[in-house]
Amino acid sequence: MELWFSEFHTPDVKFSLRVNKQLYGKQSNYQRIDVLDTPEFGRVLVLDGNIMLTERDEFIYDEMIVHVPMAVHPAIKNVLVIGAGDGGVVRELTRFDQIENIDLVEMDEQVVEVCRQFLPGNACRLDDKRVNIFFENGLKFLRRCEDKYDLIIVDSNDPFGPSEGLFTKEFYGNCYKALKEDGIMVNQQGSPFYAEDAEAMKRSHKRIASTFPISRVYQAHIPTYAAGYWLFGFASKKFHPIDDMDAERWTSLHLRTKYYTTRLHKGAFYLPAFLEEMLKEVE
Repeated sequence: MELWFSEFHTPDVKFSLRVNKQLYGKQSNYQRIDVLDTPEFGRVLVLDGNIMLTERDEFIYDEMIVHVPMAVHPAIKNVLVIGAGDGGVVRELTRFDQIENIDLVEMDEQVVEVCRQFLPGNACRLDDKRVNIFFENGLKFLRRCEDKYDLIIVDSNDPFGPSEGLFTKEFYGNCYKALKEDGIMVNQQGSPFYAEDAEAMKRSHKRIASTFPISRVYQAHIPTYAAGYWLFGFASKKFHPIDDMDAERWTSLHLRTKYYTTRLHKGAFYLPAFLEEMLKEVE
C-alpha cells in the first residue's frame, strides 16, 4: 500500500509527497505536530497539516532569512528570533562569531523537543551558549523590550491560527520599539501566487511599510512551499538592503552556503512585474 501526504495550497491545488513512514504524530497544546520520512525530501516537519520544513530544502529558507540581514548590518550582536523552534535559523546565526546573544521565543515547547529528536540537523545549535530559549507568546515577549536588539527575525507560521498575532500592526510596532536605532527586522512574507496568500502578504507588507522608514520585499524559490515561490520582508530603521550590503565583509567570513550568495542577495530584491504592482497598491 502506498502512503502519501498532501497539503492543499488552494481548494483546487495540492502538493503531495510519498511517505515511507510517520515518525511522530501528536497534538500539542497549540497544534498538531507530525514528522514524516519521505524518499525525496527526507524528514518533513508538518504543523496542522502544513509543511514547515524538509531536510532537502530547508537550507534555502534559513540561509535567506539570516544571511541577507547579516550581510547588510555591520555590527549585529544581539538577535531576537520569534518562532523557528526547529532551530534552523539559530543554526545559521551561530555561524557568525560576532553575534553575542540570541534570544529564541517559541510558543510551543513540544516543537523544539520533537525537532531535537527527529531533525537534529536543524536543532544542532540550540544548546549554543549564546542561545536563550523562552517558551512564550512572541507578542507578549516583545511588549517588554525596548531599544534592545540589532536584528529581529520573525520565522512564524502562516498568518492564520496561533501565529495570526505576529502579523498585526501592533506586533510590527513592538518590533520597531524593540530594535536599536539602526536595527533590522526580517520576516517571512508567504507566497504571492495564490489569491488568499497574496492578500495576506499585502496586508502584512502594508503594516510593515507604514511602521518602518525602509521596507523591501525579497524572494527565494523553495520547492515544498506554495507555488515554490516564497517572499521575505526586510524592514530597517537605517540600512538599505542593497545599497548598504557589504559583499566584501560577508565574503571575508568564508562561510559555506548552499543557496545564498552576495550576487543572489542583490537579485532577490528585483521582483517580477506582477509582484511590484501588488506592492505598489498597498505602499
